Amino acid sequence: MDAFLHRVGWDGALAEPLAGDASGRSYSRLLRAGGESAILMQDPTGDTGLFARIARHLTARNLSAPLVLAEADGLLLLEDLGDALFARLAVTPEIEQRLYLTAVEALVKLHATPAPATLPVATPDHLAQAIDLAFCHYAQMPALLAEAVDTFRPLLAEHAPPEDVMVLRDFHAENLLLLEGRTGAARAGLLDFQDALMGNTAYDLVSLCRDVRRDVRPETEAACIQAYLDATGADPQAFRAAYAVLGVQRNLRILGVFSRLAVTRGKTRYLEFLPRTWSHIQAQMMHPALEPLRPIISQLPPPDAPHIQSILSRCP
Repeated sequence: MDAFLHRVGWDGALAEPLAGDASGRSYSRLLRAGGESAILMQDPTGDTGLFARIARHLTARNLSAPLVLAEADGLLLLEDLGDALFARLAVTPEIEQRLYLTAVEALVKLHATPAPATLPVATPDHLAQAIDLAFCHYAQMPALLAEAVDTFRPLLAEHAPPEDVMVLRDFHAENLLLLEGRTGAARAGLLDFQDALMGNTAYDLVSLCRDVRRDVRPETEAACIQAYLDATGADPQAFRAAYAVLGVQRNLRILGVFSRLAVTRGKTRYLEFLPRTWSHIQAQMMHPALEPLRPIISQLPPPDAPHIQSILSRCP
């Protein structure tokens, strides 16, 4: 790292650690004496190439991903987009809705151009298999997993097939920044997109509005869905079915991921999000498209059940 910073002219800068995410990546804000700043990303896997490629794809389309200033194996020096996270700014209903509609503008612009052909595809099989952690780490009911996957796969194929758009996957208020000096869709600063896929247009919107980290007002969710439908001309009934099916898929996966982070890596702070995650699943399971899955999901215990509490109490 020292050699990298020396090579790119940032040696001697003050480094302030920033909050990380659920991955092993770490982030620091570098500050020069003159007030200039940049973000240093360190990835222990050494693979920062995908992030850099996607960032360049987004910025080439006038979307506000951080500019890549320099890169080396496992290290990226990035443009500093600031600290104005949507999650911090959305303190009133009016501000929340304004911010979230800006995020919808960014999605509409993102979906107006094809995804890079090199992205993995979020096929029905891929998405169905991705709920495994809910059964193996959250509920520890592996015998139910095969039935769940076999039931979910055709629902995803019918209602949420992949489309030729980029899915950023973690599109929510803690990964979005308000950039006051920019206009339109570019006002939404985009973070954490290195796990992007080619997938369905509803995925990122349900990630935004069915956020497991904060409560989003129903009025804001309704406004965002309507704004997306108005801007794209998507079929409302089909889009709402995809929205519900992908919402359940995403939140089942999150139940498992957050449980695994707690039990295997001691990252217990994610456990506070399980009740909200569970409530999203229960609400969206009421959509008619998910009726075949209901008998299976009804066998999963809620986060406050003794069975789940016993599992989660084994955190290191």
